[in-house]
Amino acid sequence: MNNWTSTRRDFLIKFGGGLGVLFGASLVGCGPIRRIVAGQLDGVLQPYETDKSPDIWFEITPENNIILKSPKVEMGQGLFTGLAMLAAEELDVNYEQIQVVHSSTNNGPVDPRSTGGSDSTFGLWNVLRELSATMRQMLLDNASTLMNVPANELTTKEGIVSGNRKQMTYGEIAARSTKWEVPKDTPKLKSKSSFKVIGKEVARTDLRPKVTGDPIYGLDAHLPEMLYGMVVRKPSVDTEFVSADVSRAKKIPGVVIIVQEEDFVGVVATSKTAAINAHAAIDAKWKVNKIWQQTEIEEKIKVGKGKAYVIQKEGNAENILDDDENVLKFEYTSPIGAHAQLEPNGALADYKDGKVDIYMSTQVAKITQDEVAKRLNIDTENVNVITTFLGGGFGRRLHTPNAMQAAVLSKAIGKPVHCFFSRKEEFQNDMFRPPTHHVLRAKLTSDGILEALEHQVSSGTVAFGSPFIPGFAEAALGADFGAWRGGLINYSAVPNYQAVSWKVELPFATSWWRGLGLMANTFAIESFMDEVAIAAKKDPIEFRLAQIKNDKEGSRLIKVIEATRDKSGWGKALPEDHFHGFACSTDAQTPVAQVAEVSVIDGEIKVHKVTCAIDPGIAINPDGIRSQCEGGIIMGMSATMFEKMTIKDSVIEQTIYGPYKMALIKHAPKEIDVVILENSDKPSGVGEPPIGPIGAAIANAVFAATGKRLRNLPLTEELEKHDG
Repeated sequence: MNNWTSTRRDFLIKFGGGLGVLFGASLVGCGPIRRIVAGQLDGVLQPYETDKSPDIWFEITPENNIILKSPKVEMGQGLFTGLAMLAAEELDVNYEQIQVVHSSTNNGPVDPRSTGGSDSTFGLWNVLRELSATMRQMLLDNASTLMNVPANELTTKEGIVSGNRKQMTYGEIAARSTKWEVPKDTPKLKSKSSFKVIGKEVARTDLRPKVTGDPIYGLDAHLPEMLYGMVVRKPSVDTEFVSADVSRAKKIPGVVIIVQEEDFVGVVATSKTAAINAHAAIDAKWKVNKIWQQTEIEEKIKVGKGKAYVIQKEGNAENILDDDENVLKFEYTSPIGAHAQLEPNGALADYKDGKVDIYMSTQVAKITQDEVAKRLNIDTENVNVITTFLGGGFGRRLHTPNAMQAAVLSKAIGKPVHCFFSRKEEFQNDMFRPPTHHVLRAKLTSDGILEALEHQVSSGTVAFGSPFIPGFAEAALGADFGAWRGGLINYSAVPNYQAVSWKVELPFATSWWRGLGLMANTFAIESFMDEVAIAAKKDPIEFRLAQIKNDKEGSRLIKVIEATRDKSGWGKALPEDHFHGFACSTDAQTPVAQVAEVSVIDGEIKVHKVTCAIDPGIAINPDGIRSQCEGGIIMGMSATMFEKMTIKDSVIEQTIYGPYKMALIKHAPKEIDVVILENSDKPSGVGEPPIGPIGAAIANAVFAATGKRLRNLPLTEELEKHDG
């Protein structure tokens, strides 16, 4: 579609308010302002930023289908399905008429940030509906001219414009239109009561290619005359590349070229096998800064060893807890975690005549484009990042230097090069979930009511150092908001509470992992709340309900707690040797509560059922929400019960599946029962919130079953220590 006349306001939605406060904090640098910013950033959802017109987002085909180019990526979360539903609603077409594809950086809307943080649907909720409604109005206006019928006498249904006994499909209108004018004002959007698509349960748009094994992932990307590349990566933590002897590698059959840069060395070969063999023959030299052992990491991460930042404060919790002997105090830990996504990282680069196409699984297409352009010293528009489906993201695809490396190799040989990670490299060079250490304290009144509560968490960085976080953020906040995500006190009726974040520098890269700090922080807080409830001789759920204010935010949390209690049969008879555990959290403006039904027989923890209540605001696709809850619960179970990375002589000990223990099909609950509430006028996050409560819910159920309080993840290993 050409010859657009843009006469309406931009679709730009600013999110500068939060950054403005953040910048103010960086200037003032004081605790109260930091705490205000921390409260704003806890579970923040950001609207999508764009100044593009509908033609950037939509293509209308002669077959009367609509192609929607998504700036956000599909990595298994069902995003494309939700976006298709939003567009279909306002375009007045059948859901099946919408085909969602990834936009590339040179064709379609470009996301300036990333896909992550559970804010994709929220961020596009208004923007995409406005764009779709505007596109529909433009089709009506052009149909009016083509059909010679006033626009206000025309109606739309299933992609067909009708009026005065005439009709045209959207495809016909698009084919016959030579000029399009964007309306001055955004058309009125549909109300919730008039939704025909939103709120219905539909099949996923990407179901067929995933079931049939179509080559849709970055690892599948292929071009004619493509060669294969591998880069020598760090064999251990806290090391720096120095040089490499490639003499043996050059003699490997199939090697085409070996490229040596200041910061890496890579091989290009005619096959994967040849690339792997040559890669193994490269003798790289590394500068070892220090030899690290697991015990040193565990000692380094303890509360009190880093720098402390008070991120939440109400009343006088610290003084009350310091001056009283009758204080409950317990400690909890979580280990180093891997992303362990099924698809290892990789990138296919095709450099020709000063331009390069990058095919890859990435959560940060725009940042990848900028990084490649800078490294090759070419203009940004000469780098086209073509996003594929992601075989698991979880934050691992936020860091993409492999795109730059593939581009360098392609430029050196003048042909497409597919550069890939081995599984061992993927584990060894992951951007790990940092280990954590928590100290919680509380004081009860004589009648068993919480008087004071404190959470102190020590962790490596998560958000700081990421390419899409402003450089002044660390100076402004001090504490890493990714590390303490989920670590603030949600029990607002407690008169005195405080949260403290300790920031520790670790000798290996740590970064975003599904939910960031949510799972570890919720495990600590909700395990502790169970311990306090037992000390108060109160029912764990009723005890929690008494600590929550019935205000706007608190009422939503109260409702999911009550829904979980009622649906799970809390307090009622269970099968023999089965026990319940409860936990809850609020993340990405979405409260979640879970009850785990667990047995412990012969030292084995078995999760039989999980009841989960979630309030995501407006439920666009209830089936997708249930799937996200099921996925988050299973992933959280795996991390809770099995997953742990350890370091020996600076080397990660678990670098393949198997040694890195994960939940198997046999460990999955027989039933996951999801209750969806809708107590907001807009959608909120779904991808990450369900991972929050599951760890504590299982641990609390194990205590109910055995009387053994497991305060360290993974639970299976901790239970073995108790039994031993």
